[in-house]
Amino acid sequence: MKIENSLTPSQLPEALSQSGLQFTVATEEDFDDIMAMSQDIYGGLDYLPTRYTAWLQETNRTVILARKQGKVIALESVCVIDDGETMLVEGLRVAPQERGKGVAGVLLRFCSQLVKSKYPEVKVTRLTRDDQLGPKDFQKYRLITKQGILLVRFRAEDLKLRLSELGADGDLHSSSSTPPPVRLDPAAIQRLYVTTDLLQGVLPNATIVQDWQPFKPLPSNMAILLKKEIDWMVDDASSPTVASLCTFPFRVPIGEDWYYLNIDMFGTDLALARQQYLCHLRRHTATLKGHVMCQMFLDPPLWKPMAEFCRQTLGVELVKEYTEQCVVESDVV
Repeated sequence: MKIENSLTPSQLPEALSQSGLQFTVATEEDFDDIMAMSQDIYGGLDYLPTRYTAWLQETNRTVILARKQGKVIALESVCVIDDGETMLVEGLRVAPQERGKGVAGVLLRFCSQLVKSKYPEVKVTRLTRDDQLGPKDFQKYRLITKQGILLVRFRAEDLKLRLSELGADGDLHSSSSTPPPVRLDPAAIQRLYVTTDLLQGVLPNATIVQDWQPFKPLPSNMAILLKKEIDWMVDDASSPTVASLCTFPFRVPIGEDWYYLNIDMFGTDLALARQQYLCHLRRHTATLKGHVMCQMFLDPPLWKPMAEFCRQTLGVELVKEYTEQCVVESDVV
């Protein structure tokens, strides 16, 4: 679908056309304005600086800006997944001085109309939230699944030293009898996630949530996921109990030499989840120097014992107490 770089008032919902706002398609030239609007968003863990350029190249994604008197005041990205049936909303942000004025809601409605015009088969809108859902939210959305959010920070050099003292299962100088986790190649990923039902009881509500993006286990979605830099891991490739996905570390705008590491953990076995967590940490902090914010999403009952393991055994700092990642959806009308 060709979208004009500047959208006319006749193309906009009435509330927006009367508000003095203008919608435009995001371009490379808008990057600095978007970053200026996004300062301190997500507690310094903003992923957009590293993904913005790639987003603009994705054929199934639309990135729209709202402007006021020519100045960028809001952004929203919409990606079509699940064989064209789901509109995934990401990256929503509104400039601090414009929050609470309904800009986000109008932006979402407009993007929905825009995407629906190109993909008439789109049935639902999905998004992932980390705030507390209230009664009004459940009037608009259906809850698909939720995971606990465990956020820790550490110096890479300190953690590497601590990991060298621990066995594979997190015990001091232990030699574990448990086989090590299995890293999956593309063929094994396809087999486990698409062509068999071996992960049916492991994935939360049959959903692959990768770095805040919820996907159904479909061939078209696997084509998207396999293009990303992700480590896929299970405890046993023939009969998995725990599976995990680890996004390769990338820089975040907290300060110099700060990195973000994202781990999505599926399954309810604490020992196996802990083993895969350690394996990901060893693999992805080996060459890092500086500070790391590591965010793991896991089955809610595992949060407390995993947090205690992080503090007491790994000696890393817990950034915040328990919060939840909720995947919600609503029908596109």
